[in-house]
Amino acid sequence: MNLKRRQFLSLGGLTMSVGLVGWKLNVAMAATPNKNDLLLRFASVADTGTGAQGQYAVAKAMSYYHQQNPYDLVVLAGDNIYNNGEIEKIGAVFERPYEQLLTQGVKFHACLGNHDIRTDNGDPQIKYPGFNMKGRYYTFRRDAVQFFALDTNSNADWDNQIVWLEQELSRSDAPWKVVFGHNPFYSSGHYGVNPTLINRFSPLFQQYNVQLYINGHDHHYERTRAIDGTTYLTTGSGAGVRPVGSSEWTEYSAERLAFAVYDVYADRIEVSAMGTDKGIFDQGVIKFKSV
Repeated sequence: MNLKRRQFLSLGGLTMSVGLVGWKLNVAMAATPNKNDLLLRFASVADTGTGAQGQYAVAKAMSYYHQQNPYDLVVLAGDNIYNNGEIEKIGAVFERPYEQLLTQGVKFHACLGNHDIRTDNGDPQIKYPGFNMKGRYYTFRRDAVQFFALDTNSNADWDNQIVWLEQELSRSDAPWKVVFGHNPFYSSGHYGVNPTLINRFSPLFQQYNVQLYINGHDHHYERTRAIDGTTYLTTGSGAGVRPVGSSEWTEYSAERLAFAVYDVYADRIEVSAMGTDKGIFDQGVIKFKSV
């Protein structure tokens, strides 16, 4: 069949348009992260142990997120039992608020906060099976991530702990290294910057490529930019909130009840923060950098 020139040009333009659309689709698909490459998903929350309405609201949001995007690990960054770490309160401040998660096999890995050590220096919490603690400081590995829990309290065994941390970091062949403790290194909230912790631990973080430090103590949410290769993330608004500002190293901060979720891939960790309205209010990416 002979085509007139106008028909031919029209069809040719259509073919070119379809080709361009196809090319754009291919580029878009190539740029979209493949969620099948997810290595591990975990959550973090801190300063939770009140048994009050705020804790239950955050716990409900955590359960909601779990239903949509399953995870089986939660970093619990201290002040697990208010006001004085009394283990007899464990049902009211842990087992009941997180019952839905616990019955579905989600494991919490805790560290000690300043309120936790007020009773028997926190020893009852260390022995409590639901907190999965191997000591005042300890390490465990999940897939591509090795976690290191610290005791950042004022009465910590600093000398031995620092030696232990350097040994464990040097032995680790995990591509991702995540450290958590109760006290912040960098905070735009009530407690501010902690030069003592920075001087003690930051050189090790830099030397052994610790990409993420998670803490509580300040009752807000805050995510820093990478500082000497480490992102510092405060998730201390697990039951209550205090005011927070912003600093030159702050990527995002918020005075709101919240928890954080981390999707770990080979080349990045995607961080999301969810409030009690079940909405994501912050998202960031921690890019993998080899030593």
